[in-house]
Amino acid sequence: MSLNANAAPSGPAKVPLFMLASATESSAPAPPPGTPMWRIAAANLSAGATAGCAVELALYPIDTIKTRLQAMIGGGGLKALLQSGGGKGLYAGVWGNLAGVAPASAVFMAFYEPTKQAVQAEVPADKQYLGPVIAGMVAGTASSLIRVPTEVVKQRLQTGEFKGAITAVRTILGREGLRGLYAGYGAFMLRDLPFDAIEFVAYEQIKKAYGASVRRELNPGETSLIGAFAGGFTGVITTPLDVLKTRLMTQGASGRYKNLFDATVTIARTEGMGAFMSGWQPRLIWISLGGFVFFPVLEAAKKYYAPK
Repeated sequence: MSLNANAAPSGPAKVPLFMLASATESSAPAPPPGTPMWRIAAANLSAGATAGCAVELALYPIDTIKTRLQAMIGGGGLKALLQSGGGKGLYAGVWGNLAGVAPASAVFMAFYEPTKQAVQAEVPADKQYLGPVIAGMVAGTASSLIRVPTEVVKQRLQTGEFKGAITAVRTILGREGLRGLYAGYGAFMLRDLPFDAIEFVAYEQIKKAYGASVRRELNPGETSLIGAFAGGFTGVITTPLDVLKTRLMTQGASGRYKNLFDATVTIARTEGMGAFMSGWQPRLIWISLGGFVFFPVLEAAKKYYAPK
């Protein structure tokens, strides 16, 4: 599929953890006449869950390094992390994380497509881009009810606080209550909701500028690279919010930070402004590569799960 440089992207908004839009995404095969709606919905949910899990498996070690760098009080960078043995066990907690990623990805897809279609049916042709933007925010909010507890458990496994997901959930609930599983929820939403809009604007502007310079339709490879660049750019500038999320999620019952504002002030005062960019390198790699894994798998999964 090729795309005019000024056309609105037809791909999904930022699915959990990854890029806002994919100009290379095609529609799922048309179902046979008479196919029940539940079968079509099940196919979309399964495709989203499969793609989400594929991304987690492929890029989990990079995410682990990012989390450990951000959780290090006082910083020190990658060298300090490796010297402390932080380069070991990069797949710590991956299976427990997948148990949450699959339903979260499925919930995202369940809300995304209907919302996008509803919005696009109400807006003029020159504002079709609002469909994926609004749908991404709605779907992200819905899936956050699963994603945040999953992220809390995952990050505390990645930092070595617990050895297993079940033990982590039981201990967190016992010591901190349900609130412990939703630690950092505000920072999580503050990071993710603006992400879609920022990434979309960057994606569109870069695409238009490049399209005007080459004066032809862009091929799938070019749009993928533009999407990866836009995702990486957005990932870097939202790193401070990601650091705050990680610190709040991994502090446990220590009470080091009272809330998002207190965390911001404490980190700035005790560690300096540079601490807010901890882990930006693996975050850049993680988000940029995410789309290259997610979207091809999503396409293949759509075809595989589509009603025959």
